[in-house]
This record gives sequence, structure tokens and C-alpha cells, in this order.
Amino acid sequence: MAFGLIHSFESMGLVDGPGIRSVVFLQGCKLRCKFCHNPDTWSVCGANKTSPEELVKKLTRFKPYYEKSGGGVTFSGGEPLLQPEFLSQTLKLCKQNGLHTCIDTAGVGNAEYYTDILENTDLVLFDVKHYLADNYLALTGSDISETKPFIDALAKSGTPIWVRHVVVPNITDSDEHIKGLREYVDTLPNVQKVELLPYHLLGKNKYQTMGIKYPLEDIPAMDKQTCIKLQNKYFNDLGGNL
Repeated sequence: MAFGLIHSFESMGLVDGPGIRSVVFLQGCKLRCKFCHNPDTWSVCGANKTSPEELVKKLTRFKPYYEKSGGGVTFSGGEPLLQPEFLSQTLKLCKQNGLHTCIDTAGVGNAEYYTDILENTDLVLFDVKHYLADNYLALTGSDISETKPFIDALAKSGTPIWVRHVVVPNITDSDEHIKGLREYVDTLPNVQKVELLPYHLLGKNKYQTMGIKYPLEDIPAMDKQTCIKLQNKYFNDLGGNL
């Protein structure tokens, strides 16, 4: 049996998939996104250790809320795909208990487990960091090619996707960029929705607490109304909630 390293747990999440959801934040992430607001999830140190059975027992307590709202459970992070055995076993138990399942992921993990993971996943929130290789590397410190096996697995599984993309002033907020994002999204399988997320500064204090230099020190928060206009212009047929 695999054990999971859990960073935190949110019992009544409203923005990580449909309905009221429990959000399980798994510890550990390979990417170092410049706009990351959870740097405290990067390392596996200090995480709470739990078994799939223990976690699902906790999750099922909220089942009445899921059923009334059309919600369920979302596994986020960090990067949930980096704990594939634990994630796969937990997702299977969730489905056995009648829970709607979702994973919030950048698509970077161990491809050996993708089929098993997606077999028990009802929805994927796919975080598109960037769609151009050089820019992806600059923003995340990793190679965009690492996402291809996961995208291929999504195509085979038919799992619905909600694409998420953080809009950062002077980096990913231009019309040219968002037009290119639309072209990229059109190449992805099973996309039901696109959500443009305005960059915010809510995680900045975490960097200071951890003694890490904040990567986007001089970048202001993204204007929400500008995000809405871009959403309506390029993704009116794939609308998300801002």
C-alpha cells in the first residue's frame, strides 16, 4: 500500500472543479513556476503522511455536500502526478465510494501510471503554463515536452479537460499571446472549458517567510476585468468562471 504526503486539506472548495469540493493538496512539485503561489508545496519535507483508506474515509464524510452541489474531490498540489501510486489507489477508492474525482495538474509526472490514474478520474484541470517551448522553460524551469505523454494519455482516456492558464501582466497578457493560447487549446483533446486566471500576489509573503527571492517582484497583480475581456474575446465558446 502506498502512503501519501499531504500538504493540506480544504473541505469546502468552490473554485477547483464543479460544485462544493474537498481539495487535497499533495506535497512535492518538479516545476518552479515564477508565478507559483504555493512554494511551500515544492518540497516533500514536513508533509502529513496518510494512507488511501484513511484519506477516503475522511472524504466520504462530506459526500452529502458533494451530492447536493454536483461536487466531489479534487487532488491538487504541488503536483499530484508525482505521487502516482498513492493517487491511483486513492482515486480508485473514491470511485468505489461514489465520489466525483478531479485532478489539478500541470501534466508532469510518471507516464507509467497515467492510464491507471485517468481510469478513475472524472475531470482534469490542466494547468497550461505556456504553449511555446522557450517561454515554458523560462517560466517553469522544465521542458514542455514532459507534458506530451500526459496529453497523449488524456486523448486515449477521453477524460474531460478544463484548461487553466494564469494571465501575468507583461508576460502572458497580450492579445497575441492569448490568440496563440487559443490555437494551442484547439490541439488538446476533450476540452470542455478554459479559465483564464488573473495573476495575484497572495503567495508573495510565503516566499519572504521561506527566505526565497520572489521571482516577479516588480510585476503587479493582473486586472480581473482585462482577464474577463480576453476570456470573452477568445474563449466565449469555452467560458469559465472568473
